[in-house]
Amino acid sequence: MVVSTAAFLAGLDLFIVNIAFPDIRHAFGTADFGAMSWILNAYTLVFAALLNPAGRLGDRYGHRRIFLCGLVVFTLGSAACGLSGSFVGLVAARAVQAVGAAMLMPSSLALLLAAVPAARRAVAVSTWSAVAAMAAALGPPVGGFLVELSWRWIFFVNVPVGLAALVAGWLVLAKTAGTGTGIPDLFGALSLIVGVAALVWALIELPVMGWNSPTVSGAAVGAGGAVALAVWRSLRHPSPALDLAAMRVTPMWSSCVALLMFSAAHGAMLLGGVMLLTTVWGQTPAIAGLCLSPGPIVVVVVSLSLAGRLIDRLGIGVVAATGAALYAIGIVIWLCTIGPVPHYFADYLPAQLFTGTGVGLVMPSLSAVTGVALPSYRWGAGSAVTNTARQLGMVVGTTALTMLYQPSIDLAAIRRGWIFVTAAAGGAALIATVLAVWWRGATADSREVAEVQYVGSSAD
Repeated sequence: MVVSTAAFLAGLDLFIVNIAFPDIRHAFGTADFGAMSWILNAYTLVFAALLNPAGRLGDRYGHRRIFLCGLVVFTLGSAACGLSGSFVGLVAARAVQAVGAAMLMPSSLALLLAAVPAARRAVAVSTWSAVAAMAAALGPPVGGFLVELSWRWIFFVNVPVGLAALVAGWLVLAKTAGTGTGIPDLFGALSLIVGVAALVWALIELPVMGWNSPTVSGAAVGAGGAVALAVWRSLRHPSPALDLAAMRVTPMWSSCVALLMFSAAHGAMLLGGVMLLTTVWGQTPAIAGLCLSPGPIVVVVVSLSLAGRLIDRLGIGVVAATGAALYAIGIVIWLCTIGPVPHYFADYLPAQLFTGTGVGLVMPSLSAVTGVALPSYRWGAGSAVTNTARQLGMVVGTTALTMLYQPSIDLAAIRRGWIFVTAAAGGAALIATVLAVWWRGATADSREVAEVQYVGSSAD
């Protein structure tokens, strides 16, 4: 359970920061929603770009060592967030948090996969995902009440949890040997951060400045160049920032595309829900946190009691496609029922049963692909690719919401966001269906060929 602390901290941090978004915006006097989005995007961008290098570091130096170092960095970053005296300082501290989280996530999953037999890996990953969902269930109500004291406490709460996990991990985690792989391409990771950040900035400013603005068009061109540089280095570096070799295996690329699209939907839904409850319906953070809790609770129940068994019986693709479809149905219910007057139990709560069930099915199933499709010595890098897709999806979702919420946040803007969420979740369902068809049609020999394909391409 020590390794699941990484998932717990990441889930807790995500939901608590969302619920505190309006208060942080007020505290720093930042009316620009686009600027405020960097509190979320700084974290997710750095997290996404460093996940694969961090996974490589775990492969090289041992996942226990990287896991414990990640706990130290994440805890220090959380303390710095709480002590921030300026908006820029808070964004920078969030980036430090992300460095620690990137070290935690791939190593935690690799440690878990190595500790359980192959037949139990799908269930183990479901449990690992459920721990994150458990933190998500606690995040809205706990975060809401903490924000009533001060938004700073949403970051300080990570400090005792991180310290306790550090002590426990030092005492109980067995030492792991590295494989001696090369030092990861940190310059390529930096290029990816710069490229995606420039693209996000251009998209955020596009509704205001337009493509005719030299600043926006220049940022877009620079983004393309930086991302191209990251891809070029990934094709040539022995330990690339982006493990493109893994994407040549059919289950990996299809699951990553589906996960990116679903995470874009989920990221937009999370922030959109907070904006609806606090800005349109005028609820306090504490009440909004309680209103948001049922969905994550359903995720916990589904992940722990249902997802693993369904994956074993029906397969990863079928479960993921079903979950994404249920999620889209929940958003459509909101589109049909939500109005300017709050009717929580009649209009908002029922759809949370669908969205919560969807997340509880999609996240564990798509996360389980790494343990099935890749050789064991690449689990760290493979899980990093999967988590990179998830975090980039969150960036896409937050950025899309920022564009759709121009020029102001009202019910019409909330509805535009939900239309985007429905489209993204529907796309994830279609991709997962393709994965299901491939998985059912693949023989044992063809899956073995996929593994050999990965090993051979990674040696090129």
